[in-house]
Amino acid sequence: MIEIKNLKKIWEDDGTSVLEDINLTIEDGDIYALVGRSGAGKSTLLRCINGLTSYQGGSLTVDGCEIKDLKDKELREFRRHVGMIFQHFSLLERETVYQNIALPMQCWKYSKADTDKKVKELLELVGLSDKMNAKPRNLSGGQKQRVAIARALTMEPKILLCDEATSALDPKTTNSILELLLEINKKIGITIVIVTHQMEVVRKACNKACILEQGRIADEGTVRDIFIKQPLSLRRLLGEEEIRLPAQGHNIQIAHMVNDIHDGELFGKMSKELDYVFPILDGKIQEYQGDHMGIFVINVDDAHLETVTRYLDERRMNWRKMSVKEHGQKGGEK
Repeated sequence: MIEIKNLKKIWEDDGTSVLEDINLTIEDGDIYALVGRSGAGKSTLLRCINGLTSYQGGSLTVDGCEIKDLKDKELREFRRHVGMIFQHFSLLERETVYQNIALPMQCWKYSKADTDKKVKELLELVGLSDKMNAKPRNLSGGQKQRVAIARALTMEPKILLCDEATSALDPKTTNSILELLLEINKKIGITIVIVTHQMEVVRKACNKACILEQGRIADEGTVRDIFIKQPLSLRRLLGEEEIRLPAQGHNIQIAHMVNDIHDGELFGKMSKELDYVFPILDGKIQEYQGDHMGIFVINVDDAHLETVTRYLDERRMNWRKMSVKEHGQKGGEK
């Protein structure tokens, strides 16, 4: 388990605060996303977790071990059990796929037999057994990232840290890498922490997330709850186009899992049961780990506002009033 309490990080050269009052818990087996725009502090937080960056305040423990208290030898041993993959793969171009994967075990003086067995197991796991003797220059971007993942797993780490690991890949390749990470998580139970600004990565692969803004946690929780509740920090991060909202009546955004509603016909059913026809101003369906999430905006007149909101509350639907003057500001979130 990774437990972070009141973490504070300051750049010592100019005193700039990078992380402030960070509090979160990453449970064993989680696929946890650190999400935010460039400069939000997500990569710095990741580097604090593996001890590559120091922190000036608070606590960061992994399995009860305080990272800032580790001496050089202890830190080196700790990092042995933390795998790391990066956006640009960091492969040795002159070495073969086999040699790139074997490198960590060779550095730790494992026997040739043990190294050979582990490397071939990992090649099978990442689907590259036929590329064992290939050089990185002969691989696609997705294949290179699979090699990087295999290399990160050679020491059988408890934690795998991914720093924008899919940012350089096309959508189809990104999906295949996410499926591989999900398979690895399921097979060996490894905890995975993903730094990303790609919301599709969060939706498809992660069970929990925190959104960082200017070095602070803006929102944190399960991915399902964050996307259903549509907090302001998420809406800012998505940067979606504003919709033209009417000044009359009440504009209500409703977010729900489509699979939770019989036949997915929420609005037809609601209109029929309330004997009231309301306009739908905007709507979209997003995939979420095999389910589908609906986010819609409707307009309700004064006479039906209480009836509609009571209907939504009784069915535990997540809704909020939207401001006409400033699209995205919180109204009456439920």
